[in-house]
Amino acid sequence: MITRYALFEGSIHRGQDAAFRKAVIEELVPTWRAFPGVIAVRVSFAEERDEGAPELALILAVDYPDRAAVDRALASDARKASRAATERTLPRFFSGRIHHHVAELLTFLPA
Repeated sequence: MITRYALFEGSIHRGQDAAFRKAVIEELVPTWRAFPGVIAVRVSFAEERDEGAPELALILAVDYPDRAAVDRALASDARKASRAATERTLPRFFSGRIHHHVAELLTFLPA
């Protein structure tokens, strides 16, 4: 399985934490779920970090069966719609940058 992560590096505007979470869930998650080939969409809202670590307001993980599915999703109209929704939503709550990472997922269960 391949996971494409989006790291939302930056900060949520003061007093906007709850509104940010609500907007992500209601306005953005549906657009991410619409990407073709998606197995799962996971959002992780930051609670705390190590001293000196960069501030991440949100970590988005979108799982795909393989790299070809990632490529199809990135070339899709759903991605264009998602980008437009992100550009409309984030400035209301978030200051920072978003960067993406693609990783192969391996899972190891306890012995």
